[in-house]
Amino acid sequence: KIKLPKKTARRYPAYELYLYGEGNYAEENKNLLLTGIPVLFLPGNAGSYKQVRSLGSIALRKAEDVDFKYHFNFFSVNFNEELVALYGGSLQRQTKFVHECIKVILKLYRGREFAPTSVAIVGHSMGGLVARALLTLKNFKPELINLLITQATPHVAPVMPLDKYLTDFYTAVNKHWILNAQDLRNLTTLSVAGGFRDYQVRSGLAFLPRLSQHDSALSVVSSAVPRAWASTDHLSIVWCKELILATIRAFFDLIDENTRQITEDPKKRMSVLNHHFVRHPAKIFQENPDAFTELTGAFMWITVKASKWTYTVYNDSDGKYFIFPLASHRKSYSHVYCENSMLDTSSWIYGCMNTNSLMCLEATDLSWRAELLPTTKVVILKLQDYPSLSHIVIQVPPTAGRKYTVDCEFFKEDSRRVQLPVTHLFSFGLSTSKILLNSTGLLYNVQLQDFNQIYQAFRIYIESHCQSLKERKPSVYRLHIPWSHEDSITVAKVPSFTEISAKLHIGQPQNDSRVPELNIYSSSDCQYEVILQTSLLQVLGQLIRFHAGALPVYVVSNILLTYGGQLSTVISTGQCSDFSLELVRTAKPYKVEPLISIVVFLQGFNWFREIWESLSLPEVDAAVLSSQDAWFPLVSLILFLFGTGIAYWSGVFFSTSLRLFSSLWLTLIRPTVLQKDNKLITPRRLCGVLSLALVSWTTCGAFAVCIIYLQYLFKVIKLHVNVRAEQNTLVRVNHSKETSRNSSTHTVKKQSSMDSTSEATQSLSNSTIAEDVNSLKMHVTILNLFTWIVLLNLPSLIYWLKNLRYSVSLDPDPCRSTAIILVCILEILMNSSIFEVKSSKLLKIAAKVPLPLSVVMLAFGRMHLYRVPHFVTFSLLLHVLCCIV
Repeated sequence: KIKLPKKTARRYPAYELYLYGEGNYAEENKNLLLTGIPVLFLPGNAGSYKQVRSLGSIALRKAEDVDFKYHFNFFSVNFNEELVALYGGSLQRQTKFVHECIKVILKLYRGREFAPTSVAIVGHSMGGLVARALLTLKNFKPELINLLITQATPHVAPVMPLDKYLTDFYTAVNKHWILNAQDLRNLTTLSVAGGFRDYQVRSGLAFLPRLSQHDSALSVVSSAVPRAWASTDHLSIVWCKELILATIRAFFDLIDENTRQITEDPKKRMSVLNHHFVRHPAKIFQENPDAFTELTGAFMWITVKASKWTYTVYNDSDGKYFIFPLASHRKSYSHVYCENSMLDTSSWIYGCMNTNSLMCLEATDLSWRAELLPTTKVVILKLQDYPSLSHIVIQVPPTAGRKYTVDCEFFKEDSRRVQLPVTHLFSFGLSTSKILLNSTGLLYNVQLQDFNQIYQAFRIYIESHCQSLKERKPSVYRLHIPWSHEDSITVAKVPSFTEISAKLHIGQPQNDSRVPELNIYSSSDCQYEVILQTSLLQVLGQLIRFHAGALPVYVVSNILLTYGGQLSTVISTGQCSDFSLELVRTAKPYKVEPLISIVVFLQGFNWFREIWESLSLPEVDAAVLSSQDAWFPLVSLILFLFGTGIAYWSGVFFSTSLRLFSSLWLTLIRPTVLQKDNKLITPRRLCGVLSLALVSWTTCGAFAVCIIYLQYLFKVIKLHVNVRAEQNTLVRVNHSKETSRNSSTHTVKKQSSMDSTSEATQSLSNSTIAEDVNSLKMHVTILNLFTWIVLLNLPSLIYWLKNLRYSVSLDPDPCRSTAIILVCILEILMNSSIFEVKSSKLLKIAAKVPLPLSVVMLAFGRMHLYRVPHFVTFSLLLHVLCCIV
């Protein structure tokens, strides 16, 4: 643990700074006489500072390999595992604390021979966003950070926008980076996303905003990272060994030998990151490789004139150079392709400008044009780009006990590029698109026509057939997305039947006409059949991945429409309808969706947009999502139907739970008669309201909301118990009357008098029970609505409880004012009945308001979940007025 200045420690009591170490290194650095390169790790949402171990441990092993000529000091910040992805009130505080930590870290190196002037930062999840937010601080010097690597960080927008502080923080950070892109060129940023296995942060959110820093920012998906080639979940991206190795190798390649710190050259930093995270040539990184290489050694020179060539090496004691003259091939072919199954880092392919007696003494090293794949390294050269080359040379060094194969072929690009139109979304997986690759080449590029939208998802089946049963190298299938680094690679045995999923993290940008490709690195004597079909299950998965966060809005919208329908039935029949029946009758998507679609359409016209902006109205969320290429056709309809289903089953759950609780109550406690209190506000209730308002103002608004919710729940359960008790009593009375009537021996006149009295009593009792049942139905719907408000405010309550030992008051509190209003509303509602509402002058207005509120909620709440409680609160406020007026 690093001791912080007293002022910093007092201002941020929940946060700490640590230095990672192990073994002798830890013992030597206890006195903090540091001489390495500082790297600061920032954990994410509910993340631990101990997650730095994976980076620190592997960096230490790498330093030991170079005898500590260079080494890194890994620091880590303890954010007390705060839920910053759900509560944005502490993000600014975390950012300021990190700034203080950077100043403390750099002070530790003061007076050293190679003292650093900047810090490299690795941020996981929300830690990466906090690192980017440093640049928005007024007194922060941008030169304090030279390198930023983020892991599964949602840069574009919050996963769940549950409070205004979170969305405002995102807006401020992204706006600053876009407006100051030129000033941030000296900061190199790498964002690594987890891919489809990361269910918490979809990879599209992890791509840095497109308008910012074209030449000093890089976004990749882990499935496309060389030597990793795998998707990671949200936590494993921190400790995935392949990714950690790539990161640490990049760190060591970034060191400047003169300063013994990370290089100040932005171009070199980007070259290193591209080398390790985008395209690895199976060579150790060199900043400026030699332009020409001398081909020395007593190797045999062999001329190859064939257009297709294979050579297998096993225990070869003599090295060889195979030389391919290009003059004879330039007329017939456009490209040359070579692959080598020896995955070492030595050079193996060269280009000669002239030859001497069929030998090449000086050549250009073309190995830097190679690309590493899981089972081979490949080079594809366009002959037109190398007009000065006369020959290509393949070097086969002597081997001892190792077997590998080198293949080369010349080909025309058109003969290896085939087009495969993808099936339509509404084919529902019933139709397929097929293509058979009959030639015997080593490489095919299958272009997937019209595959450019995020809602498209396909299954691609590749079946390989071979002429003979001899042992072959595995085939490599790569789905290449040209507009983003999100490739995925599959290795398959030959022959085999392989299934590949094809879907996108981000849609095709405007003005980009490139087409996704399926690259097949094949065996030469095999045929490949490619079958493509739409996968409905994966389309649904894409919908959930991109829009599941908006589901609460649709659920609340459905319940609100049902609530309005119940008020309407009170007007028309005097009775409150059942929740499930009213949901089926009232919650229809055509009531809300067309109006939103019309507004989104009209916003495409300048005149309408100008009117909209002049009214200071926020932009419709659907329009924003469309601009981000994150909108599906019919997505809102599907989400609305999902919301209807969730609302229905939540209603069933509430009814069943109430029945169970009331049964338990009736079993354990003898029910008492519920006292009818016609007064909505009493001194006792007023004291309760004031007490909860005080709790909300001085501690946490969500805490007060939860208290009033539990109080309301208890009241509804008690009402349910009394209704059941009254019904049971009525049944027993009726039963006893029937029995007494059958066995009575009294006079007819006396019997008639008793019957009339009992019928009047029974009629009064039935009307009372009916009123209580109607009130109960209305209370259950209100409680259902209020449950979603509690759920949306729950993160701030959890955050407050976790930090209670540091502060009694939650500051800032996103639901303080809303909580005070809700406490007042629910204290009145829980003591109200359907009788007060029936006779209200405002009932017609209250019954009509939920529909426009649902429309507005869907228009402005999908990307701003914190707005949902405001709409519900307004509707409940009208209900309270109905009880009074």
